Amino acid sequence: MVKFRAKLVILWVIFLGAVPAIAQEDDAVRLDDLLAQLANPATENWEQLENQVIDQWSRSGSRSADFLLQRGRDALEDEDYKAALEHFTALTDHAPDFAEGWSMRATVFFQMDELGLAIEDIGRALALNPQHFGALNGLGVILEQLDKNKAALAAYRAAYAINPHRENLSEAIERLEKSVDGVNI
Repeated sequence: MVKFRAKLVILWVIFLGAVPAIAQEDDAVRLDDLLAQLANPATENWEQLENQVIDQWSRSGSRSADFLLQRGRDALEDEDYKAALEHFTALTDHAPDFAEGWSMRATVFFQMDELGLAIEDIGRALALNPQHFGALNGLGVILEQLDKNKAALAAYRAAYAINPHRENLSEAIERLEKSVDGVNI
């Protein structure tokens, strides 16, 4: 009976250790499904899907990192860029593999007109999450401001391929196609 209980305890410990891995796999499958639905231009509930994707991206797996993300977002919403920068910098220090931290810090740098720093952080966010349509859109905006229209168009097109529902992306692509690709006669 003691051997049976010992085996049962061992199986229970193994199962508990596997639960986070199973949950991560489920989240990855769910995120892939959400992104596939979002990429379909005919999808009608795209705003809900977009919010679910962002919600998934906002989960770091660490309570302290999630807390820093929320504090930074609150400060950004209050236009307290100094505090937002402090929170997002602490977040990127604490969780350097968390793409959303880099993306949000890039947003703060953009708001502070630190475009080079914003591009650097967008690069880190995209290295960690190449499907981050918000980071790609932000990169397009910055590159367009820097008169790098060909690169901006590529960034907008990449964002559009992932999430074709944002009207500003369609407008930006149309606008830049005329200047980059020329007008067909």
